[in-house]
Amino acid sequence: MSTSRHPKGLYLIFATSTAERFSYYGMRAIFILFLTQALLFDKEHAASIYGSYTGLVYLTPLIGGYIADKYWGIRRSVFWGAMMMAIGQFLMFASASMLEARELSHWLMYGGLTFLILGNGCFKPTVSSLVGQLYEPGDKRLDSAYTIFYMGVNVGSFLAPLVCGYFGETGNPHDFRWGFLIAAIVTVLTIALFETQKNKYLIGPDGQPLGIIPDARKEQPQADNTARKSAHANGRTARNYLLLSLLAIALAGFFYWCFGGDWISIGIFTACIVFPVSILLEGSLTKTERDRIFVIYIIAFFVIFFWAAYEQAGASLTLFASEQTDRVILGWEMPASWIQSFNPFFVVILAAIMPGVWGALGKRGMEPASPTKQAIGLLLLSLGYLVICFGVKDVQPGIKVSLIWLTGLYFIHTMGEICLSPIGLSMVNKLTPIRFASLMMGIWYLSTATANKFAGTLSGLYPEAGKVKTLLGYHIETMYDFFMVFVVMSATASLILFLLSKKLQKMMHGVE
Repeated sequence: MSTSRHPKGLYLIFATSTAERFSYYGMRAIFILFLTQALLFDKEHAASIYGSYTGLVYLTPLIGGYIADKYWGIRRSVFWGAMMMAIGQFLMFASASMLEARELSHWLMYGGLTFLILGNGCFKPTVSSLVGQLYEPGDKRLDSAYTIFYMGVNVGSFLAPLVCGYFGETGNPHDFRWGFLIAAIVTVLTIALFETQKNKYLIGPDGQPLGIIPDARKEQPQADNTARKSAHANGRTARNYLLLSLLAIALAGFFYWCFGGDWISIGIFTACIVFPVSILLEGSLTKTERDRIFVIYIIAFFVIFFWAAYEQAGASLTLFASEQTDRVILGWEMPASWIQSFNPFFVVILAAIMPGVWGALGKRGMEPASPTKQAIGLLLLSLGYLVICFGVKDVQPGIKVSLIWLTGLYFIHTMGEICLSPIGLSMVNKLTPIRFASLMMGIWYLSTATANKFAGTLSGLYPEAGKVKTLLGYHIETMYDFFMVFVVMSATASLILFLLSKKLQKMMHGVE
């Protein structure tokens, strides 16, 4: 395993994830426009639906990860996940094809979102955790492997808005269906690719096939042996269920007081606390394993603020691109959905550069630890919003700003994303006991679920004529006011994480 070449299985995962992300981001590129221009929802309602959808997309990997770890195994989870996503995309196509039957169109849309959410839950955590299983523990190529994997994700993310946006965002509301249909077809191709190539390339470092046996069974003898050392191991299960039930009820009550009858918000925010606590109550954890899991949880908390600001790309920033950005280039007007390709385009470029940068710093003993890299990512996110604040400051209503401001924002955000997201995936893989591999990846994505629902709430603060919106007493009347929310939020989270980095490194117990 000393060779610098990566296993061929990485490139199958790369290709599969590229196709699957094409499906997701193709639909996402036109989704907020479909809600506002075809289904005629107001911006606040559309932002709420968008936030609920993207939040649940990242919540269900927790359930899918558990099923994969305990029962199905990775291969079966990937197959059924992709199948459900294909059904979801076809239902979205049907919804966009029946706009005249308003109620039916709405129900088909909600049905499509449900299948997309459930399918993504099975697919996302399993593919991510599979990358780490291609390598032996301690293999220094792992950060590089996750960056390559992340580049594959963003190849699909780059192409999807261009293709689905070109055919879907034409100005005719009925044409949104073609964007959804293309996403459905690509999902079917994903299934075919994975099923025909998995036996050939998904091989572990010991030469054994990966993803067939559920991960929990691989460590079952060790886990049972560790659990037997505790005199109270058998009594813990009932106690844990009781504690978690009481915690869930208390949190649900608290969040009901906060959000009223928004049960999706209540469910997501309750789950983001209850499920991580359930892992900490696991009797088989050693002190070192528990410390490392705490590191994942602490960083995941800060990641919430990153993605809540970053995921404005699919909602408020798309509305800003559509309504207040001058997209005319040499007489041709770029579709607003195409701007969502800027970020993955920059990711593909930077993802090819950053492994070399980290490697060069590592040779000189200057490479930052994972928590520090992620603090840098948050700082860059804040700087990106600061750039666009300069672009919109003192701009009069009805005046469109130059495309250069959004381009600058996406470029800086991409640098931040490369510092945070692939490093986070690698960190979770390195710090997690293998018996919780997919489940912990699901918990990592749970922070993104919380962030996406939070992002939808923040998108609802998007300025509208004649309305003054507030956040914690802060009045939002202009785009400058709106973007400053993200500048302050991201910068504050970055500073606190910088201050905690040394302590977190000690809790990682030698993992870098």
